[in-house]
Amino acid sequence: MSSRKFALAAALVAVLAAATMLLAQQNRAPAHTRSPGAAPAALSDTALEKAIRARFAESKIAADKFEVHVQGGVATLEGRTDILQHKGTATRLARAAGSPQVVNRIQVSEAARARSAANLTQGRRRAQIKRGESRSAPRSGQ
Repeated sequence: MSSRKFALAAALVAVLAAATMLLAQQNRAPAHTRSPGAAPAALSDTALEKAIRARFAESKIAADKFEVHVQGGVATLEGRTDILQHKGTATRLARAAGSPQVVNRIQVSEAARARSAANLTQGRRRAQIKRGESRSAPRSGQ
């Protein structure tokens, strides 16, 4: 009787293992639909460079015409920008395209740095201003 139970248990384990493998294969998402924490599929250097350039072209940073070079999976970004946020956006887009490591050598102009510093000294950012509130109006509680 115990050998029958053992055989039944072994068969059940085999069926569960096969079902788990089948579900894992069906749930694999393409690289462009994976969650940000998931490891992207390894791309060749030329394919990765092409993917990064495509992401740049679809975004607002396309006007900056950054240079992209990929060697050994490491993306190097170079160029100049007059908008401080474009430097960080370029890094995020390169990582989203599948680059495991990004070297960002984008230079931000002094005018952009000055604008950013002036915005910080003014206090609130534009997104924090309530609708209908004058931009020159003092904050409540002051």
